[in-house]
Amino acid sequence: MRIDLDSFREIADALVRNKSRSLLTGFGVFWGIFMLLFMMGGGQGLKNVIGANFEGFATNTAIMVSSQTTKPWKGYKEGRYWNLTLTDVERLKQMIPELETVTPVISSWGTTIVRDNNSFSGSYKGVYADYVNIEEPQLKYGRYINETDVMQERKVCVIGKRIYNNLFPEGGDPCGSMIKVGPVYYQVIGVDFSSGNMSISGQSSETVAVPLPVAQKILNRGVNIELLCVTARSGIRMSDLESRLRQVIARQHVFDPTDKQALFFINTEQMFSLVDNLFTGVNFLIWLVGLGTILAGVIGVSNIMMVTVKERTTEIGIRRAIGATPRDILSQIIMESISLTLVAGSFGIVFAVQLLRLLEKIVTASGENPGGFQIGFWTAIIAALLLTVLGVAAGLAPASRAMAIKPVDAMRDE
Repeated sequence: MRIDLDSFREIADALVRNKSRSLLTGFGVFWGIFMLLFMMGGGQGLKNVIGANFEGFATNTAIMVSSQTTKPWKGYKEGRYWNLTLTDVERLKQMIPELETVTPVISSWGTTIVRDNNSFSGSYKGVYADYVNIEEPQLKYGRYINETDVMQERKVCVIGKRIYNNLFPEGGDPCGSMIKVGPVYYQVIGVDFSSGNMSISGQSSETVAVPLPVAQKILNRGVNIELLCVTARSGIRMSDLESRLRQVIARQHVFDPTDKQALFFINTEQMFSLVDNLFTGVNFLIWLVGLGTILAGVIGVSNIMMVTVKERTTEIGIRRAIGATPRDILSQIIMESISLTLVAGSFGIVFAVQLLRLLEKIVTASGENPGGFQIGFWTAIIAALLLTVLGVAAGLAPASRAMAIKPVDAMRDE
């Protein structure tokens, strides 16, 4: 298909002569490509915002919490209270080898944290070193609690981002400094800058983490624990282990294994799966609406081109009479269709990108910084190629009609 400068001038003249129709049909293509790309970028950005709340949290985790029984069992009445203990940690490790991590947590809320004249009210929790397998810290300074800290019961702590900002307004590395948490002084060994909103026993930015044996003695908890966190080995679904976990715990603490209220079980695998399924449906809806809108615009382009060909019957007939080949007529009509869809679509792509950039700035200004409210470079290129293909498709029927015009019939119409 040969297109020279004169052909481009003819295409431009044709579009100008029919500028009102061109604007009308071009708006349909503009709106379609804009809707598709804006929803794609917005959907990805929304997914990143939600995903940021789970940042650093293991996707195959289960959290168990003891509660009041609701069923009688082996002579015990319903309504009995019981507690998870450190013995349950070793029992689960031995009886369920599919578990990769089994770690306890004890905590206290509303703890006053003081350094010099600065103070902050946050949460306090005791953990083992393997707690990093449950909630991965993003350390800005120092290190996390290790096995030696736990074995020697060192009075050390890892503080969250908000605590660091309040207690150390001057900035810098706080490791080695002493802070007072409740009635006890601890040495800061690390600063966790995790930004996720999903956390155990309070947000990580407002939490002081200390070795669990130290917290046990300070809080006078004995062997009782509040939470028991487990992760499954690779390829093992936590949902498949839930029944066995309940049976092992229920056998030791004498309650009905089917009493789901007695042992509250939080399966993060199901939560992550729910989010993934949600956005799979959202993406399908985005493509359905976006492509439907684009196709409606392209059909409008095809219809307008048909009207244009009918109005230009005499012109086309004269061109045929002075030597224009069917291929020349085909090239001009299809190029007019491609030009109309590509120009309108390009404006739609630019407008979608600029609006997504504005949306990203608004979200960032509100305190979130997930990124992702944009479309990729190759996505824009593929969109342009799609518009070109649809432009060709929209011009085929009008071009076929134009090629069928005979000079004699055109003169008779005139």
